[in-house]
Amino acid sequence: MVLINCDMGESFGIWRMGDDAGIMPSIHIANVACGFHGSDFNHMRSTVRLAKSHGVRVGAHPSLPDLQGFGRREMKIGREELANCLIYQIGALKGFLDAEGMVLNHIKPHGSLYGMAARQPDIAHAICDAADVFKVPLLGMVETLHATVYPQRGHAFIPEFYADLDYADDGTLIITREHPPVDPRLAAQRCLRAIREGLVSSVGGVDIRVRADTICVHSDTPGADEVARVLCETLVAEGVSSLPVH
Repeated sequence: MVLINCDMGESFGIWRMGDDAGIMPSIHIANVACGFHGSDFNHMRSTVRLAKSHGVRVGAHPSLPDLQGFGRREMKIGREELANCLIYQIGALKGFLDAEGMVLNHIKPHGSLYGMAARQPDIAHAICDAADVFKVPLLGMVETLHATVYPQRGHAFIPEFYADLDYADDGTLIITREHPPVDPRLAAQRCLRAIREGLVSSVGGVDIRVRADTICVHSDTPGADEVARVLCETLVAEGVSSLPVH
């Protein structure tokens, strides 16, 4: 069964990002921001509690230290420094999970860090260095270093597909600073093709090989609650996913 995941918990202080409460009923697992691209200690706690109330499993969504750029700007950072940065973030979220009697389900790097790990060995290994501490699966993309380095380092690898992002002709994700809206039904049909055929059409019309053990919806995509709802209903109706347990 394909699981729906969402990058969420990204509000900060008095600023609000995404409709987490509206999205949560349609997902199985949540990737919760850890304070370095979005979120803070209050929002991390409230997001964990919200997920718990819906029976949604929680993973860490750590990023480059780039709060102003929302983690969607690349930077030069060494392997050890990055590993320490990630352990710091994941450990903070794990503390809130412990406080709510929940377990850390997985780790999924955020934004530009995710893209860098797909093609830069030192970055992929830094993520594994941090994952060595927590011993949970890592989410990532096939046809990238995610799919080679993570398993080589002994970590369970969960391939994911994106419902609301475009793919470039070379198979890489097009990560924009702000996500444009998408048509929920077209997004759901694209996800079904990814599940059944293992393919997605790039922006240039090239068929890219993908795998969709889990499908991501971003909470900051306009109308993300509707995208998640339609996606969930479509996948359940087609028999490739199960209703979230709430």
